Amino acid sequence: MSDYFEYPHVVGFEETNIVGNVYYVNYLRWQGRCREMFLKRNAPEVLADLQDDLKLFTLKVDCEFFAEITAFDELSIRMRLVDLAQTQIEFSFDYVRLDPDGDGETLIARGRQRVACMRGPNTRTVPTRVPEPLIRALEPYRALARA
Repeated sequence: MSDYFEYPHVVGFEETNIVGNVYYVNYLRWQGRCREMFLKRNAPEVLADLQDDLKLFTLKVDCEFFAEITAFDELSIRMRLVDLAQTQIEFSFDYVRLDPDGDGETLIARGRQRVACMRGPNTRTVPTRVPEPLIRALEPYRALARA
């Protein structure tokens, strides 16, 4: 088992700008999509809880770019656990372009995201502990968080 959760993605034309490279906001969208797919695959109970009153508020997000990508580039967005606190989680994301011949890969960007767990109605939302099913799902990634 690897130390990251992987979300594969093929870039589409709708994700590029007029010059043909990927518009920066898509990198942030892919962080959210990777996080969603992690929950779907590893913590479906949390998805049900999100339909109730659990909220995952993104407190901070960033992305540093190293190379450009274009339509039909094949990517691997790799999410790692950086920190797991009582009410917050921090993830890092590596955006890797996979070589078409399968012989290698290139790191094209790196990002981070800090999320707070909250509960309650919108006018009285308060911090809450990270749900136990999510802690269990993140357990395989804790070694990296301790490093």
